[in-house]
Amino acid sequence: MTAEEAGRVFERFYRADQARARTSGGSGLGLSIVSAIVAAHGGTVTAESSPGQGLTVTVKLPISPVPAEPEPVSGEPQPVG
Repeated sequence: MTAEEAGRVFERFYRADQARARTSGGSGLGLSIVSAIVAAHGGTVTAESSPGQGLTVTVKLPISPVPAEPEPVSGEPQPVG
């Protein structure tokens, strides 16, 4: 995969291999869906390609803070003290 192709892999419906078609190789949506999910969680996703070595996709997600104690549901007994 060329650097130009690797730069486009997150585009919807993009297929680097022109021989592949929807009927024989997917719709070209997989990495665009990955990109959208990662972005929704505040992360980043990148792709790098080396000739003859394949494609490396790196996903980085932020560490979320420790969740606060859940709010009590109405009707549950409340701790005393």
